[in-house]
Amino acid sequence: MITARGRRRALYAVATLVATIALPVHAAPVDNPAEVFELPAVEVVGTTPLPGLGVALRDVPANVQMFGSRLLGRQRPTTLAQFLDANANSTSAAAGQGNPFQQSIDFRGFSASPILGTPQGVSVFQDGVRINEPFGDVVNWDLLPRSAISTVQIIPGSAAAFGLNTLGGALAIYTKSGAQFPGTSVEASGGSFGSGQAAFETGGARGALDWFATGHFADDHGWAEHNPSHIRQLFGKVGYQDDVTDLDVSLTLADNRLQGTQTLPLSMLANPRQAYTFPDENDNRLAFLAAKGSRFLGQQTLLGANVYYRHYKSSNFSSNVNDDFGTVDATTGMVQSNEAFNDRSSIDQSSAGFGVQLTWKGALRGVQHHVAVGAAGDFGDTHFAQDAQPASFTAARGTDPNGAFTRMTDVALRNAYTGVFATDSIALADAWTLSLAGRFNGARIKIADRSGEDPALDGSHGFSRFNPAVGINVNPAAALTVYAGYNEGMRAPTPIELTCADPEAPCRLPNQFLADPPLAKVVAKTLETGARGKLGAATTWSVAAYRTDLANDIQFVSSGGVAANAGFFQNVGRTRRQGIELHVEQRIGPVDLSLRYNHIDATFQSTFVAASASNSTADAAGAIVVRPGNRIPGIATDSLKLRAEFDQGPWSLGASAVAASPQYAHGDENNADVNGRVPGYAVVHLDAQWRATPQLELFAQVVNLFDRRYYNFALLGRNVFTGPNGAFGPASGVDGVAEQFRAVGTPRSVVVGLRYSFDRASVTAAKPAD
Repeated sequence: MITARGRRRALYAVATLVATIALPVHAAPVDNPAEVFELPAVEVVGTTPLPGLGVALRDVPANVQMFGSRLLGRQRPTTLAQFLDANANSTSAAAGQGNPFQQSIDFRGFSASPILGTPQGVSVFQDGVRINEPFGDVVNWDLLPRSAISTVQIIPGSAAAFGLNTLGGALAIYTKSGAQFPGTSVEASGGSFGSGQAAFETGGARGALDWFATGHFADDHGWAEHNPSHIRQLFGKVGYQDDVTDLDVSLTLADNRLQGTQTLPLSMLANPRQAYTFPDENDNRLAFLAAKGSRFLGQQTLLGANVYYRHYKSSNFSSNVNDDFGTVDATTGMVQSNEAFNDRSSIDQSSAGFGVQLTWKGALRGVQHHVAVGAAGDFGDTHFAQDAQPASFTAARGTDPNGAFTRMTDVALRNAYTGVFATDSIALADAWTLSLAGRFNGARIKIADRSGEDPALDGSHGFSRFNPAVGINVNPAAALTVYAGYNEGMRAPTPIELTCADPEAPCRLPNQFLADPPLAKVVAKTLETGARGKLGAATTWSVAAYRTDLANDIQFVSSGGVAANAGFFQNVGRTRRQGIELHVEQRIGPVDLSLRYNHIDATFQSTFVAASASNSTADAAGAIVVRPGNRIPGIATDSLKLRAEFDQGPWSLGASAVAASPQYAHGDENNADVNGRVPGYAVVHLDAQWRATPQLELFAQVVNLFDRRYYNFALLGRNVFTGPNGAFGPASGVDGVAEQFRAVGTPRSVVVGLRYSFDRASVTAAKPAD
């Protein structure tokens, strides 16, 4: 763990950054362009991890997507993951845990998920700090309140400058400041399934200082049984800005309790609100302190830096089916009589890091350059412990303990991720821009057994690679950009993958660690070409085609037993994600219309053998053969997203429709299981606002307006609850019935609320919000 001395050093680094950047200077430009990413809407792209000056969208060789706080505020999504599912190209959500705050997001076939065991392929940044957790690279969407977000940018491809885990893209989140979002407001809402929420925002500025704070508090019984959520989120920021200095210190706090219901076998879907087993609870707590700052060293040179300290604790309690039920213990000779066991695990994680970046804009030999060079380091210490307790299932499929907890795993993990990078945007001519970038990444992961009983766990793993990127943009007219780009990225195996890679000894996630063979790093190579532009003043459009090839891709392969989360990680050779993206947005009087279409062909490109005993085509050993051209499970081939907004006087109305084609279930990597694909779906959501007075706003939301039954995640497993009324069925052994298990999407729900904004004249703002 990071010691108290280490924490003091991190806090000292924050103080040093504050003191260094805030020193007075004399020469300064009139405005500070480094504030741009705190605006409600921006037209430049953060092409490097640290916020800086950004690059104009016309000069970026990728189909970048940008979303501002206005759209987030109108739709009021549960999490950012839910918002991206409804609004962004090539994104889809999966609710494998059955909790709305624990959804996974897939972007171009790569995941950013809170679920341990999901191979991650998207890096996520909050104000320049990488927030993929050191343990498993997961992304916890429940930790940051929506009301803290100013803008979101999705930079697609293997964006080399963003470092590790950027296989399919990078997601950059920029938070609000009091200078750009002044005023105070409170809101309260309630609705279906016992949901109740309260939130506040306050921000302002006085002279060079500004402040912003927001909080979100929610309690939700959940639409399914044993599925409540308890959310407590706080975010605060103080800043100092003058003509040459931009400094912010922020604090993010969260204390959340989330319960899930897992997937359900097809035979149980007549009652989609029931839980397969329960309880399944996650408690997530976060304290995240970060400081970022920038300082102009001249009219053309900007020095930026950040430092952070992050403490994350997560505890999990879950009920599980015992694979060994009915078997004879080789040591005692006794028949295993406990059909269930309870699993209790904890993650106590401290991480700290830094970034530094120097940006220069100017001419060399008459050619304009926009250069950024930098370095970053992220260091994490994790203590992971897991206990197991024998239990029996109740008639309702809960568990009754039959003994005490026994320690199964106790490990300490340390990771160090470092990188140096450089980018250059070169104006070859008025209409031509050449983009060059490269980053050298290094990853060191150490694992140590703390129990004294598993010394084979001890090990040190190192990975490194240089990743290049090149792109070209041509702007033959002010309203037209055509581009092409190539880039490479790398992902190092995470600690949980390195210690759960043996098909002969599958792990139960997020649980036990084993001494397994090492895995190879994943390397991504992406080609993209596209165009974007405007037709008149009312129409914007974009089109993109891409291909990402992965070498040594890592997949979690289910063991196909009765425990859906049991399996192992393995390198599966080459995989490919390729597709097209279309976007058109039109303004017609008071109506905004948006259409997004995506086609993705995600396939395995190498032959390998996978364990999937629940697949109907598995051989006697429970194995299937996956061949080139088989589709990767969990990824819909086609999706369509429509959005219509109407603004007239005090009324604002919006409707969103999301449609997705069928997908294969995990465990059906050979696409041959008798259950076939998971059906496609289409859902419609509504939102409305009425400004009764300049201060008072009433709002309403309807999710899944037509109450469609749909599924966005599935896997193959064995259902052991085949007795009367869904009771535990097998008399001996756990054979169960091979079935497809599906995650049910949220049924129709309605939320209504009100928001009151206090007199903004009482707050002196440096700059008004858009």
